[in-house]
Amino acid sequence: MTRTLTIVGLGGSLARVSRSRAALQLALEGAASAGAETTLLDLRELALPMYDPDDDEPGVAAERLIEACYSADGMLWSSPMYQGTISGAFKNALDWLHVLGAREPPFLHDKVVGLISAAGGTQGLQAINTMEFATRALRAWDVPTSFPSPQRRGSLTRTGEFRTLRSRNS
Repeated sequence: MTRTLTIVGLGGSLARVSRSRAALQLALEGAASAGAETTLLDLRELALPMYDPDDDEPGVAAERLIEACYSADGMLWSSPMYQGTISGAFKNALDWLHVLGAREPPFLHDKVVGLISAAGGTQGLQAINTMEFATRALRAWDVPTSFPSPQRRGSLTRTGEFRTLRSRNS
């Protein structure tokens, strides 16, 4: 009997309309169509408190994040790029995963993580690089292939869905 894989998508941004959230949702749809059970942990909806290492007792939102990430078979991470790196909200979510260090196995041990940056062009690789460092620090494996988007302007509709190439030219 085959077991259904669980894939947790973490990210988006705090923006109402977010390219990184739209890209993450598209990737999760692909995982679901391949037979995976998927969960979206949208940073806007999750509303995590700031991680404080001196008071790291997770509340409801942080507990949901921690347990979903730890129990997942694999993950997809997506962050916007602000000032050449991942967003503060995304970094805060990753900081909450520090409490997994006390578990056995610790952190995200041997999980595979796909990385997404919706920044246009090769600049998006700066956010990918930062997420790669965090992946390794959490003892997970990042997927080795990256696909930077050639442009970001005009890539989303006002409701946050990706435009097709044809609709961009319309």
